[in-house]
Amino acid sequence: MRKRKDKGLVERKYTAGTFGLQALMTVSAALFLLPVLIVIDYSFKNKRELYLSSPLALPQAPSWDNYRSAIDRLSMGTTFLNTVFYTVTSVAIMAVLSGAAAWAIARNRGRFFKFSYIYFIVGILIPYQALFLSIYIIGFTLHLTNTAYGVILMYVATGMSFGVFIMTSFMGTVPVELEESARLDGCSIYRIYWSIVMPLLKPAFATLVIMQAFQVWNDYLMASLFVSSARLKTLTVAMQALFSQQATDYTTAMGAIVMTVVPIAALFMVLQKYFIKGMTVGAVKG
Repeated sequence: MRKRKDKGLVERKYTAGTFGLQALMTVSAALFLLPVLIVIDYSFKNKRELYLSSPLALPQAPSWDNYRSAIDRLSMGTTFLNTVFYTVTSVAIMAVLSGAAAWAIARNRGRFFKFSYIYFIVGILIPYQALFLSIYIIGFTLHLTNTAYGVILMYVATGMSFGVFIMTSFMGTVPVELEESARLDGCSIYRIYWSIVMPLLKPAFATLVIMQAFQVWNDYLMASLFVSSARLKTLTVAMQALFSQQATDYTTAMGAIVMTVVPIAALFMVLQKYFIKGMTVGAVKG
């Protein structure tokens, strides 16, 4: 009887404690969600409502004109496909190379591999924005500027440090015994990596893919530095045309922002399960 009473008291304390935490998290979520709702709301308003109505007021006559204007002015047929191509290709190459490099570093204790890990860590500490001049000089010398593969190579190069770091921290979740058993069964090193190591690192790959896809998809500086041709521009670079010193089309920009966010939000929803699991495993191992 007393155990049941103590259990009920603990449950009441737990409920009271979590209620305050849940209330705080709800308020925080609402504050973060408010700007998103305002952007969506403005994307259906006309220019008159933009300046005269309250930010929280609903549009009097919701219209898709802003979205049509954004598709036309941003050349969405070209810029959207360019952004998708850059993001998918660079993140895929980065994930494969980072996983292989992290596996080699985690399974070898030699000085070269220790130095390599430190080298990648130092790369995280130096933001690539600080190296723009050197990056551009290298790209110009190798004729990589204003080319699709040049943009992709630069995204891979600037993201490898973070990729190796995050993949190495997850490598401890892969039992070495599985690799040793596969090696005794005659599996080559490539077969071990592709058939055993990679499937066990799905949460790590999902975490890396989501974080780097966000970076590449929303990047403006690297794309504007390496691309000047209209046929190679990304969404973020093309969106600059909506903002100028003479005139700024905020309503069209709101529609463009919504269309830009939807694909990357969909990617997060698809990989959310693996992302949460990956962050949890990384926290425990780190």
